[in-house]
Amino acid sequence: METLTGGTALALAGVLLGTLGTLIGQHLATRVESRRHQWERAATERAERKAAIMDFLGSAQRIELVLDRRTLGPAEPCGADEEALHELWLAKKSVELVCGHETAQAAQDYAEALHIRVRNGAADAPRSAKRERRHAFMEAARGELGSGGTRLKRRGATR
Repeated sequence: METLTGGTALALAGVLLGTLGTLIGQHLATRVESRRHQWERAATERAERKAAIMDFLGSAQRIELVLDRRTLGPAEPCGADEEALHELWLAKKSVELVCGHETAQAAQDYAEALHIRVRNGAADAPRSAKRERRHAFMEAARGELGSGGTRLKRRGATR
C-alpha cells in the first residue's frame, strides 16, 4: 500500500477546500438571487396595489367634483354623473381585487357614501359621513402601501 505523502495530502485538501468553497459560493448566490426575486415580486405587487388605489382615488375625486358643482352651481347633465359613478365602482373593484380586506372595505364604504350623495343630492346627505369614509379609506390605503404608522390628524372640512 502506498502512503500519502505530505504534498499529496495538501493537494487533496486544497481540492476539497476549493470544492467546498465553490459549493458554498453557489449556495449563497442562489439565496441572494432568491431574495432579490422575492423583493422584486413584492415591489411589483405593491405597485399594482398602488395603481388600483390611485385609480379609485381619481374616480372618487371626479365624483367629489360633481358634488361640489351641485353645491356651488347648476347640476351637470345626468349622463356625466352616471358615467362618473360607473368609473368609481369599476375602480373600487380593482381595489377589491388587489388589496387587502381592510382597504377593500374602506373603498366600498367610501364609494357608497359618494354614490348616496350623487343619487340623493349633495345637500341631502351629511358631508361628515363622506369625509369620515374618505379618511378611513386613506388610512387603510396608507397601511396597504406600508406607509402607515400613526394615523394622520384630519381637521375640519378638507377635500
